[in-house]
Amino acid sequence: MTAASATTPSVSPEFVANLAERAQEAEELRRLPDATLDDYVASGLPELLVPARYGGLQAPWPAILDPVRRMAHGCPSSAWTLGFYTLHNWMMALFSAEAQEEAFASRPFLAPAPLAPTGHGVAVDGGIRLSGRWSWATGVMHGNWIIVGALCDSAEDPGGIYPALALLPISEVHIEDVWHTDGMCATGSNDVVITDAFVPAHRLVRVTDIYKGTAPGAALHDADTYRWPMVPALALLAAMPALGSAERVAEVYAERLSQRVLAYEGVAQKDKPIAQAHLSEARVRLRALRGLLDDTVGQLETLVATGDPVPRPVRGEARLAAAHIVRESRAVIGLLLAASGASAHFLDNPLQRMKRDVDVLAGHVVFDYDTSRELAGALTLGMDIPRTAMI
Repeated sequence: MTAASATTPSVSPEFVANLAERAQEAEELRRLPDATLDDYVASGLPELLVPARYGGLQAPWPAILDPVRRMAHGCPSSAWTLGFYTLHNWMMALFSAEAQEEAFASRPFLAPAPLAPTGHGVAVDGGIRLSGRWSWATGVMHGNWIIVGALCDSAEDPGGIYPALALLPISEVHIEDVWHTDGMCATGSNDVVITDAFVPAHRLVRVTDIYKGTAPGAALHDADTYRWPMVPALALLAAMPALGSAERVAEVYAERLSQRVLAYEGVAQKDKPIAQAHLSEARVRLRALRGLLDDTVGQLETLVATGDPVPRPVRGEARLAAAHIVRESRAVIGLLLAASGASAHFLDNPLQRMKRDVDVLAGHVVFDYDTSRELAGALTLGMDIPRTAMI
């Protein structure tokens, strides 16, 4: 797996076991249990990508991947939420120095970040007046800040608009309880509504700079960590709960083989050649995914280290790699669940919960497999793509 910094906080077996023990509770609560958030803060993970100038660990960006993958062995829904809390500390580090000083003044910084530009910012003196509604606000039930996407009027170019991310205190937000789903329940990804809130200019950052890795934080912090382009960073991080889930499903399947006696046959499932073949197929497909992850991360790290923006074709291929990891992980889980018998569908069985969680997370727009393939292919051929494309 990808190399992590020596300062990377530990995701202990006990941490993961606690996530597994609380998985059903988290699903019923439709948010993280308070004890899980306490464990997360105590682990040091919120500090992983916080800049050193604010007392954070400023680890290399890929250090986030393995902890989130391992947390998914316990609960994919919790791993997704905690992974995004950690990633959004990195995203916060891309804003202006003034915004970071506000946000990092008291920690942990826990910010949902629904990025679709479904808000509108009206230009006013010193910033914008922001209104809108956003879906998929993962982690909003414990949030203290929020980052949202919006289309903003340009003060410099009358009639022009630009996409931006806006930072606001959670007190400016109304939460609407809509998160009633068949998977990823613990993420608490409810809708949020903002009505005519003032956002000062220093709490805005243009999406074009975020996408290229040239946001204000890239110059403010002397570290490659903050020059990573956002879409590859988001997509690869978001793929880790799927990969970790598939790994855990393969482990559970192997454990069940030695325990399960097939009804009406009277033989242990481990003695069936097809059961052995399913296991070995799953394991080799997972090895291939880990290789793809390492290759993708290594290529991005090399390019980021040059100090130049990562080219769009590479960013497109990184998004496709993440989408492929999710697609294949989901397929591996489906293969092994189908071979696990009807008892795997009891609600206290982790296999069915992992499948439901991964089925839902696979619906994230960044994992749209057709779109990811089309964009990567078009960019490889030097063709034009929509300027709104997530690359």
